[in-house]
Parts: sequence; C-alpha cells; structure tokens
Amino acid sequence: MTATSALWLLPAVTPIAIYIAWNDMRSMKITNASVLALVIVYAVIGPFAFGLEVYAWQWLHLPATLVVCMALWALRVMGGGDAKMIAAMSPIFMVGDLVLIIQLFAACLLGALAVHSLFRFTALKNFAPDWKSWTAGRYFPKGLPLSMTLFFYLLIIAVYR
Repeated sequence: MTATSALWLLPAVTPIAIYIAWNDMRSMKITNASVLALVIVYAVIGPFAFGLEVYAWQWLHLPATLVVCMALWALRVMGGGDAKMIAAMSPIFMVGDLVLIIQLFAACLLGALAVHSLFRFTALKNFAPDWKSWTAGRYFPKGLPLSMTLFFYLLIIAVYR
C-alpha cells in the first residue's frame, strides 16, 4: 500500500473504527451497519486509492477471510461480529504487509487489553458504568484492537511510506 492509498482511506475509516470500538466496549456488539459501512468505504474510495486492478483483486480478501473467520466462529474461537469485521477490513489490507498487520494487531490487542483491564478493575470504569464489557467475564471486546489495528495500519502507511 502506498501513502496516497492510506491517505484516501484514513479520513473515512477513522470515524467508523472509533464507533466500532466504542460500541463494542459499550454493548459487546459489532453491528452489521458498522461493518457494512467499512465495506461501502472500500467500495467507494477503493478505486481511487488503489487503482482498478488492485482494487478488484483486493475484493477477494473479503470472502476468503469471511469463510475462515466464520469457521472459527462456529468453533467458538471468536465472536460473529469480530469475524464480520475482520472480513470487512480485509480488502483494505495488502497481503505484502501481512507481517506488519500481525505485529500491529498483537500490539493493539495487548495495549487494548491493558487499558481495558485498567478501567475494568479500577474506579475508572465509573466514567462509563453501564458498559457491558466491564461485566462480560472472560469475554473481551475485540472491536477495540481490531479498530486500532486498522487505524494504525493506515496511519503508519500514510506517515512512513
């Protein structure tokens, strides 16, 4: 991905990523509408960001990741919303950046878990006392690290390429 591609997508993806992270922490749900919004952003901005040939090939990421993630959902490895979000985000990611994406997701997952736990197990949760993620037991709202991964991926590409 080029810096130009990332700059095309970043302004449109950022508010959606923030909404998904917030809503998943609040209600432990990633809505179909928010996932569809990511797909629409790629559908509308993708041709300008990537060019038609790359744009068309990137669409193959969506069904491929959806099949794998739905299989993981059926095995109860991940939530259905997480699976849908990964599939919706996948056309934006370039296969050549897979190592960066995995490293970035690992860092975002650890950071999100640390910050969420800091709030969950302290009086800081009183800032949002009605959030379901505070009482979700062993479940963790992965919309937060997934959104962070998407945002920081585009930001890193925009700044450093």
